[in-house]
Amino acid sequence: MIYGEPSLLDAFERHIEMLVNYLNKYNKIDENVIFQIFSNQKTIEKQSKKMENILVHGVGGKLIKAQTPNQQKMVDYILKNDMIFAIGPAGTGKTYTAVALAVKALKEREVRRIILTRPAVESGENLGFLPGDIKEKLDPYMQPLYDALRDMIPHEKLESHLEKGIIQIAPLAFMRGRTLDEAFVILDEAQNTTHSQMKMFLTRMGKSAKFIINGDPEQVDLPRKQVSGLIESIRILENVKGIKIVTLDESDVIRHKLVKDIIAAYKTLEK
Repeated sequence: MIYGEPSLLDAFERHIEMLVNYLNKYNKIDENVIFQIFSNQKTIEKQSKKMENILVHGVGGKLIKAQTPNQQKMVDYILKNDMIFAIGPAGTGKTYTAVALAVKALKEREVRRIILTRPAVESGENLGFLPGDIKEKLDPYMQPLYDALRDMIPHEKLESHLEKGIIQIAPLAFMRGRTLDEAFVILDEAQNTTHSQMKMFLTRMGKSAKFIINGDPEQVDLPRKQVSGLIESIRILENVKGIKIVTLDESDVIRHKLVKDIIAAYKTLEK
């Protein structure tokens, strides 16, 4: 409980809100920040402006932000659109940037949950024949998403979010019939969706939802005669208002420098 003149109480409440917002946004707080907020609002506003390009303050103080112009396009497009497609080869940061945007939206309370999904077709096995519950069956396929989440959310908090369903691992085949309200949804490896899977997924979108669809049209693992739902949907939806497509290429690769050379070499061979 706090007591005092109404004007002082209002000012105190505003400062407390600023503290909470700072903590949610930057994942840390110290005496210096508290002092700045309560004594010199302009200083903290300047500091916030300097850090506004940072998407997430990750584990161990890691600063996570867009590293290339095309990754920045993903950031800019999702601010103004509810659905974006990010297409490009491995290592271009599609998944990592998408997860960072989802975590940012969750921390800033723009959404109530994060849903991660992808088709599990690479191994040629039916999930039903793999050991464990559905999460354990899907985990090997979801590893890139888990790796990104572990960079951005402390272990205990991540485990808690998974237990409470704030972060959900949803096999694409099990998405049918759901309406995804107030959710940030990422479909990874979308090149391996079929026509019907992609149409089903895209129509799950509910109110106040954000969708990011990631994939590499050059790496389709479907049977030869099967049309990729990603390639088809890009063609169908490229002129729909509210949907944007970002194309990433070897210039966006932020892994080992050899990865760029490998992608370029394969491109030359395929020509």
